Amino acid sequence: MNNALARGRVTEAVRNHSWSVVLQQRVGPLRQTTDAEEMETAALRELLTGRHAGEFVDAGKWDALSGAMVVNKHRAYCIPS
Repeated sequence: MNNALARGRVTEAVRNHSWSVVLQQRVGPLRQTTDAEEMETAALRELLTGRHAGEFVDAGKWDALSGAMVVNKHRAYCIPS
């Protein structure tokens, strides 16, 4: 009787271990995805907070700034404008 009881416990332990491994394999990628989404959300929040606190740049001014950046890059890489 003790032998059967021991075998039953070993079988149950192996079965529980197998389920634990399966769950860990399934939860691991989900946890990584959740962590990545949380980091992305935090980065976006920080970016938006910084933009909200900074100076507003209207479309005309932005066009002038971005145009100047392009010209400067062209000069830096010797690309004719």
